[in-house]
Amino acid sequence: MAAIVLDKLNKHYGSLHHAVKDVDLTIADKEFVALVGPSGCGKSTTLRMIAGLEDISSGEIRIGDRVVNHLPPRDRDIAMVFQNYALYQHMSVYDNLAFGLRNKKMPESEIKAAIDRATEMLGLHELLKRKPRQLSGGQQQRVALGRCIVRNPLVFLFDEPLSNLDAKLRAQMRIEIKRLHAQLPTTSVFVTHDQVEAMTLGDRVVVMKDGRVQQAGTPLSVYGHPVNKFVAGFIGAPAMNFLEVTIAKEGDTVVAQSPAVKLAVSEASSRALEAYKGRRVIMGLRPEHLALGDGVVSRSFAATVEVVEQLGSEILLETRVGDARVTAARVPPETAVAAGDQVRLSVQPGRLHFFDPETENVITA
Repeated sequence: MAAIVLDKLNKHYGSLHHAVKDVDLTIADKEFVALVGPSGCGKSTTLRMIAGLEDISSGEIRIGDRVVNHLPPRDRDIAMVFQNYALYQHMSVYDNLAFGLRNKKMPESEIKAAIDRATEMLGLHELLKRKPRQLSGGQQQRVALGRCIVRNPLVFLFDEPLSNLDAKLRAQMRIEIKRLHAQLPTTSVFVTHDQVEAMTLGDRVVVMKDGRVQQAGTPLSVYGHPVNKFVAGFIGAPAMNFLEVTIAKEGDTVVAQSPAVKLAVSEASSRALEAYKGRRVIMGLRPEHLALGDGVVSRSFAATVEVVEQLGSEILLETRVGDARVTAARVPPETAVAAGDQVRLSVQPGRLHFFDPETENVITA
């Protein structure tokens, strides 16, 4: 078993900077967890504490049945893939793969068997005699992955390993890592600032901000049920739109309204908003839940198109709604629309999110 348990984990840098704050997190054996958040949120520091590359200020880290707080990295049975690949430039690919195993005094026959297994998975056979400088960025990243695989560790740690690659290679390497985890279901922690990477790779996504875990859950649960405005705005591409609205009641219908918008609220949201009647709240709308067209009046609003972005498979519209900017996605690519057009955007039923304006926490029943 190689579950990872973080219990009240803290990291202070002197008295001025509290980088990681009371992080409680359990990563199950063979689970792939993605830590995601903006720069400076504490995700890489958390990973480095798991690896033993940073001392912890307080709390406890357990890997399997061992407390590893004071164990050096070599004794934690982990393997780490770094952002800059960390390959030995003067060694061949084969020697890079073999380096850690030779340090453990493993017989050459066993080293070769381990390397053959890794190169078969990653398609590195033809590259074994080359030096890292003779490899592309994607090939170097595969070598870095291979160096982890040959060690057969309890835990894989990934520190933004795809950030130096171009968009096409990033997509390819996401598939490689996903396939690798299916073949070698090893407990894995993947740090990234890219929410697309987190959503596509993680069995669970852990969203961090200012050193604290904001929400942990499956990609769909974090996307569909964000616990606060930060998570709602960070997860999803394009980002969620936010509008200030007032909650009112018209007959039996609860509505969210501003000078430019009046939308009927679903029954479930109506119950949650019972205490907010007559008060202002923050309403969230995901671009992909907006459609171009008249729709039902109670679920649509007028907008002025400002920018039209042709993406090939779809059109992305940047619109003005009163004083707010609203992004609308999933517009069919053949749609005839231009900057300056007046359009109506309709909202899919039950797709509105509401947040308290003071705490920014989601409003639930």
